[in-house]
Amino acid sequence: MPVLAYIVVALAAYLLGSIPAGFLVARAKGIDIRKVGSGNIGATNAMRVLGKPAGIFVLVMDLLKGFAAIAWLTVLVLKIFNGTTTDLETLKIVAGIFVVLGHNYTCWLKFKGGKGIATTAGVYLALAPLALGIALVVFILTVLLTRFVSLGSIVAAVALPIAVWFTRDNLTLRIMTIALGALAIFKHRKNMRRIMAGTENRLGKKSSTEAAK
Repeated sequence: MPVLAYIVVALAAYLLGSIPAGFLVARAKGIDIRKVGSGNIGATNAMRVLGKPAGIFVLVMDLLKGFAAIAWLTVLVLKIFNGTTTDLETLKIVAGIFVVLGHNYTCWLKFKGGKGIATTAGVYLALAPLALGIALVVFILTVLLTRFVSLGSIVAAVALPIAVWFTRDNLTLRIMTIALGALAIFKHRKNMRRIMAGTENRLGKKSSTEAAK
């Protein structure tokens, strides 16, 4: 497969990921979500600022971006370039990386975006559903025990690479997952500082400084 195919997938996946669903939904309601709550454009802040229906919509849209990049975009590009199944697996990994980067660093908002948790979940729903399921259980248990959504996301970001390592025999995918997990943890660095300082708000409490994905 020509190098051009990988470039097309990377660019298309980035642009797909860069669609700021949370920002657009809030703007439709006359709100700049970057200036309220945690200032994050992700689903958690959208839910707390705009309400559950809007927040769930943003969550689904962010998740679909990741899933679509893997399940549909790569297949389309593969057909255009007449590639092989081996090429498809590599294309999916490229798409997974760039759709998350697009969400986290959207070009439409001066390269400031979300934290990539929902979009990464969409990627692994298509790439490694068993590993995602394990990470999701870890996320839910952590949130139930601590009431910190951000901590649940951080712990899940650690659990996902471990789950992928033991459920998928693909070294490139394993390395990609470690990189995306590290990126997710990096994006939550402010949350970690607030947790250690005791100022991170727990699930169910309203606050202008709450963490968001």
